Amino acid sequence: MNTEPRADLMGLASTTAGGLRELLAFRLASEEYGIDILKVQEIRGYDAVTSIANAPAFIKGVINLRGIIVPIVDLRIKFGVGVPEYDQFTVVIVLNVGRRVVGIVVDSVSDVLTLTPDEVRPAPEFSSQIDTACMTGLGTIGDRMLILLDIERLMLSREMALTDEPIH
Repeated sequence: MNTEPRADLMGLASTTAGGLRELLAFRLASEEYGIDILKVQEIRGYDAVTSIANAPAFIKGVINLRGIIVPIVDLRIKFGVGVPEYDQFTVVIVLNVGRRVVGIVVDSVSDVLTLTPDEVRPAPEFSSQIDTACMTGLGTIGDRMLILLDIERLMLSREMALTDEPIH
């Protein structure tokens, strides 16, 4: 049986031949989200960032990460899920998306999960006012429900303005 990872057709996560998906779970307010573990470079505590003039409110600024200038996006602000509070649990997930390194601020990281195909449901349909293009489904494990994100599609979207090559 071939267990080499392959790219999921939906861009959600790495899957094995058995259809298992490996995700990093994190919290924003009371909701739990999941992203492809292979997009994660590292997880760091939240530190001060250098602000950039005229940047959108959800772009907190930049950090120098071992010589690489990394933009930092606060997903709580981007998704409008409450007032951000920075405490000992607040972390930055450093991602490799496209050919770019980007950091996202989240309330906390829960764990790494492996989901079976039976534990993944399609993304619900919402009115046209809600953009669900970056939401690829819902993961269910027991009583837990995770909003599954295509983090690369989100970070490289034209709206984020983090790259000159947005994904459509």
